[in-house]
Amino acid sequence: MPRRRMTAAQREQQLLRAAVTAFAQGGYTGTTTDQVARIAGVSQPYVLRLFGSKQALFLATYQHAGWRIQDCFRAAAARLPPGAEVPDRLAALGCAYLQLARDHELLLVMQHGFMAAADPALGPAMRRCMIDIYRLVRTLTGASAEQTRDFAARGMLINTLVALRMPEHLDEDAVAAELVNHTLTPPPDPR
Repeated sequence: MPRRRMTAAQREQQLLRAAVTAFAQGGYTGTTTDQVARIAGVSQPYVLRLFGSKQALFLATYQHAGWRIQDCFRAAAARLPPGAEVPDRLAALGCAYLQLARDHELLLVMQHGFMAAADPALGPAMRRCMIDIYRLVRTLTGASAEQTRDFAARGMLINTLVALRMPEHLDEDAVAAELVNHTLTPPPDPR
C-alpha cells in the first residue's frame, strides 16, 4: 500500500513538534534549523521554505506553545458546571495546566521564550502571548487581577521548577522536594 503524502498543514505541525523538541533542548540561540530538520526527517531548506528563517520558526513554535496552553484552559473551563465559583474555575485551570506540565518540552520552550524576549524582534510576540494567556484566564474564570496574577505566578513557578529539572532530583534535598510537591500537587478537583 503506498504511503499517503502529508498535507501542508500536517507537515507544518510535524515541523512545529520537531521545533518544540529542538528549542526545548537548545533554546533560541543554541538551536539551528538543521537540528529541527533532522528531528522532523526533512531537509533544512524545506524548513526555511516553510518558515523563512530560524526567527520565524521560533516565533511560530512559541505561539504554538501559547495556543496549547490556551486550548488546555478552554477545555478545562468547558468541563465546569454552570455557575462554578471563581476559586473552582481557577482550580480547574490549574489542574489542567499541571497535566500539560507533563510535556516538559512545551514548558521549556516557554521558558526559552522568556529569555529570548530581550531580542527586539522577539520580545513583542513573547509579551503578547503572556498577555493573551492572562486575559483568557480572567475571561474564563472571572478572577480579579490579583487572583489572576497569583495564578500566573504559580504557573511561572511550575515552569521554573520544570526547567530546573527539580522533579527529577527530589531525593537530593528535602526542602526542594517540599517545594516541588507543594507546587506540583493539584488542588482538589472542583467537580
